[in-house]
Amino acid sequence: VQLQASGGGMVQAGGSLRLSCAASGRTFGGFLMAWFRRAPGREREFVAADVWLGGSTYWPHYAASVKGRFTISRDNAKSTVYLQMNSLKPEDTASHYCAAVRRQGLTTTDDDYNYWGQGTLVTVSS
Repeated sequence: VQLQASGGGMVQAGGSLRLSCAASGRTFGGFLMAWFRRAPGREREFVAADVWLGGSTYWPHYAASVKGRFTISRDNAKSTVYLQMNSLKPEDTASHYCAAVRRQGLTTTDDDYNYWGQGTLVTVSS
């Protein structure tokens, strides 16, 4: 699976961005899809995941720092996962990475993911 992330940019605090992650190489369904981010000088952290529960059932999960502001979604027909980011704050400034692993259930540990896209930079000014 190859992942291609896009949609980063520079916005003012309170603004919005939508990140996209397009997957290619194999079928998209049945994968746990997630977004992580790494701010300058900090370790990579979990942001959000779209969890496969089996069949065609998916469940979104968010880090506490973004819950209520970010929304993860996927379009299996387009093999694309999205991260809608609203009410952005300067502390959201980071390179954002999409990641994938074929499994049911949630993991927020980056080592558990075996497919990664390149980072897309989000910069939020105050």
